[in-house]
Amino acid sequence: MSAVLKTDDWLGMSGHKYVVTGAGSGIGYAIAETMINAGAKVALLDRNTAGAETLRQVHAGSALEPAVHECDISDEQSVAAAAQAVQERFGSIDGLVNCAGMLRAASIKEVALEEWDRVLRTNLTGYMLCSRQFAELMTEGGSLVHIASVAAHHPQTYSGAYSASKAGITLLSRQIAAEYGPAGIRSNVVCPGMIRTALSEPFYQEPGIKEQREAMTASRRIGAPADIANAVSFLLSERAAYINGAELTVDGGMEVMLMDLIPRPGFSARQQG
Repeated sequence: MSAVLKTDDWLGMSGHKYVVTGAGSGIGYAIAETMINAGAKVALLDRNTAGAETLRQVHAGSALEPAVHECDISDEQSVAAAAQAVQERFGSIDGLVNCAGMLRAASIKEVALEEWDRVLRTNLTGYMLCSRQFAELMTEGGSLVHIASVAAHHPQTYSGAYSASKAGITLLSRQIAAEYGPAGIRSNVVCPGMIRTALSEPFYQEPGIKEQREAMTASRRIGAPADIANAVSFLLSERAAYINGAELTVDGGMEVMLMDLIPRPGFSARQQG
């Protein structure tokens, strides 16, 4: 039975050690920042370390100064080198967040095979490589959280292999949960909806797009990276000790709005104004 955690450290992350991939920007940056602010020691992995260095400098000289490691998660040797560096710095770890990913626009008809393979190699194979490599450092159990997308549930057209890769993550996580569960290692997925990041910011510069997107969510707002970071922190923590092989959709209720998109004169509050 899990121990009851102190309420002044509700998630119990202080002093724990984690690895975050894709930590240099957007959701990954917010996840790492949230964990550091909770007192955790974090290793920041990214192909482009500039953003991760910015976060490191914020905490430079403190006990919580994060480690920064360049890592291409699609390359097995790069992942192995990062894991060795993390082990030398932290020894064992308590959790991993698979957040690095990519999107390449193309229809199924037009997508080049090399681009299809590249997205799958990063978004799916990369998650597998990191999971099995860093699980080896979870000597006393641990938690893996993988960032997928609502695109795992619904096809995001003209986005090449993106939806297929995100759907693959959800099943990969369940397989990890089943295979690593006896070792005390949990594996769960967070599926973000519309989150406003630097990558999606150009959409919101178009007149009316923000309002149209907000209207597609039950909560009537666009998510922020912190919304995902908070969900991830919970799943990493011992508060989620009996959650394994699960998916948590964090979309402000976007998926529950599907039936509201169907014209129903006399029934729809939106259509009635």
